[in-house]
Amino acid sequence: MTDVAGRSLPGEDLAHVLEHARRDFEGLRGARLFVTGGTGFFGKWLVETFLHANRELGLGAAMTVLSRNPERFSAECPHLARDASLSLQTGDVRRFEFSGERYSHVIHGATAASAKPETVQPLEMFDTIVEGTRRVLEFAARAGVRRLLFLSSGAVYGPQPSGMTHIPETWPGGPDPLQPGSAYGEGKRAAEFLCCASAKARGFDVVIARCFAFVGPHLPLYAHFAIGNFIADALAGRAISIRGDGTPYRSYLHAADLAMWLWAILNRGENGRAYNVGSDQGMTIREIATAVEEVAGTTSGVVVAKPPTPGAAPARYVPSTERAHAELGLEQRIGLGEGVARTIRWARETGRVSSLGLNLPMER
Repeated sequence: MTDVAGRSLPGEDLAHVLEHARRDFEGLRGARLFVTGGTGFFGKWLVETFLHANRELGLGAAMTVLSRNPERFSAECPHLARDASLSLQTGDVRRFEFSGERYSHVIHGATAASAKPETVQPLEMFDTIVEGTRRVLEFAARAGVRRLLFLSSGAVYGPQPSGMTHIPETWPGGPDPLQPGSAYGEGKRAAEFLCCASAKARGFDVVIARCFAFVGPHLPLYAHFAIGNFIADALAGRAISIRGDGTPYRSYLHAADLAMWLWAILNRGENGRAYNVGSDQGMTIREIATAVEEVAGTTSGVVVAKPPTPGAAPARYVPSTERAHAELGLEQRIGLGEGVARTIRWARETGRVSSLGLNLPMER
């Protein structure tokens, strides 16, 4: 399923989300949603799966997406921009104007982390996250919003202890506040506090999705996402390059599962509660690179830049998803191999992947 610009999501992915999130889409009948960060990786999945469900199920719902550059979004995704149930509002998340319209739901995902972390000033990143969240919360109160979903990050936990294979929502760790590189994680932590405090004071529900790492259509292939770079190497027919020693553990959830999880958390997550969103199937970076090579069918090999440090415990960034499973019935339904295959197939069919993205710094 591709539009003339070749950027529509695959039909199998749209069908997957509709099948597994049908009850949550049904909960949005007649809803009016306001979305920030709707033009990035997460946002495009949320926008397109919503519009698809709105048409297929006759929900009579509508969505407004805040964007600093609606013209660019319209050029990149004309099949979305021309949908009558979608409106684009121009504005920066820190300063956007309030229209006076009423909304039932907000999904707040705007952040400065779509750029490579090393190219973003720490204070700019922190301020965009925190001040943007303040503005969105003020908007939600004025617009009569009943429920707000904040897209946070696993970065709020700081370094995962080496002896902890899966990090739970109850882990009280955090980033090192003395390091400028903690701007993203500290910003998300502060924003989570603002969301919960403001929602309680102003009488609307807030739920938090702490997102980890993902693969799927629209993932940038030339940014700070390890698996995206691996796929780019494989598609180019060159050796897959690992800049580190290949020992850190990561896990990847396909974006179709991501979208399904986020719709469930928006609709059924407990008020004031955070849910990890990601795969709990941890693999080393080297194992992931090898898996990409095998799925892509290339024979150029994997090149690891550094040898492992003898006796060093491997770094980990793998969530526990027990809470999402136990409370919301959420599961990973698309395995890593299939997720990589779908991403590669889409990239080959479209010729490129959007340069927009969202979420966390990744090691290679």
